[in-house]
Amino acid sequence: MRIAQVAPLTEAVPPKLYGGTERVVHWLTEELVSLGHDVTLFASGDSQTSAKLDATWPKALRLDGSVRDANALHMVMLERVRRKCDDEEFDFLHFHLDYYPFSLFSRQPTPFLTTLHGRLDLPEHQPVFNTFSSIPVISISNAQRRPVPQAKWIRTIHHGIPEQLLTPQPVTPSYLAVLGRIAPEKGVDTAIRIAIRCGIPLKIAAKVDRADQDYYDEIIGPMIDHPLVEYIGEIADHEKSAFLGGALGLLLPINWPEPFGLVMIEAMACGTPVIAYNRGSVPEIIDERVTGFVVEDEISAVAAVGLLPQIDRGAVRKRFDERFTARRMALDYLATYHELTGAAAPRMRLVSSAE
Repeated sequence: MRIAQVAPLTEAVPPKLYGGTERVVHWLTEELVSLGHDVTLFASGDSQTSAKLDATWPKALRLDGSVRDANALHMVMLERVRRKCDDEEFDFLHFHLDYYPFSLFSRQPTPFLTTLHGRLDLPEHQPVFNTFSSIPVISISNAQRRPVPQAKWIRTIHHGIPEQLLTPQPVTPSYLAVLGRIAPEKGVDTAIRIAIRCGIPLKIAAKVDRADQDYYDEIIGPMIDHPLVEYIGEIADHEKSAFLGGALGLLLPINWPEPFGLVMIEAMACGTPVIAYNRGSVPEIIDERVTGFVVEDEISAVAAVGLLPQIDRGAVRKRFDERFTARRMALDYLATYHELTGAAAPRMRLVSSAE
C-alpha cells in the first residue's frame, strides 16, 4: 500500500528530545515500512526515516528561531500532499495535524483519516466538529472522544512504542519519577508534595516550555530546593530505560483530560508501575494493581506509593507487550486503512461512471 504520513513540522520525526506526536508518527512509519509498505513521510528536513522523506522546511520549527508563523508552512505542506494526490501517488493519507486537513482533503478522492492527538474539550472545538462531522477521525483514547461525540469516530487506537526501545533494567529501584514536561496541567508541584510526604526521593526529568516558564519560576523552582528533589532536565529516549527502570514508580498527578499520556506506557515498558490521577485516558491505560494505581487525590496517591512493592514488575512489562507495542499499533492502523479504502472504492467507481 502507498501511504502518506503527514506529521507536524514543530519537531523533527523523531524529535531530538521531547515531542509526543512526532515520536508516535516515527514509530508508526517505521513499522509500516518494516511491514513492506511504500510510505512517504511529510515532515521537517532534519527528520530521520526509513520512508521517503518529503521535507517542507529544512528544520523543526521549535528549533528554528527564524520562523514566526508556523501555520504558513503547514499550509504549504498540505498543498504539497494534495498535488501529489492529483498525480495519484498514494492509496491512503494519514494526517497528524488535528483539523487542518479537513476542508481541503474532503474535496479530493484519495481516502484519508486524521489521528487527533490533542485535547478536544475547548469551546471552539464544537463548531469544528459540527461543520466537519463526516470526516473520519481516530481517537487515541475513548476518553478523548467525550467532548465531541458528533465527530465521525472510526476507531480508538492506543499508542504503541517499539518493543525493545525501552526495557527493564537490572537495578534496585530507589526513587519516584516524573517524566515529560513541567506545566501546571501535569501537576509536577503535586508530585513533589507526594514524594516529600512519603519521604522518598523524587527525580524529575522534564522540559520547560516558554509558555510554562512562569509556573516553573514561581512554583516549581522553590520546591526543587528540597533535599529529596532532584531536577535532571530534559532527557532523550536512550536515557529513559535507566531513568524509569531505577524508579519505584512514575507519578502522574495530572489535572487535565490527558488524551493519552505516552509516559505511562514508557514506564510500563521498563517494568515500572504508574500512579496517576483519574483524568482523561488514565483508567484505560493503567490496569489497576497490575500496572499501577488510578487515584483521585494527593492522599490516595501517598497511600498508593506504599503499595508499589506489591506490583510484579515482570507483569507490568508483560502487559506492555500485550497492549502497547508499535507493531500492534501499526496493524490496527493498517486494518483501518483497508476498511476506509474499501469504503471509498464504490464512491470512486460512481464518480468514474458519471464522468
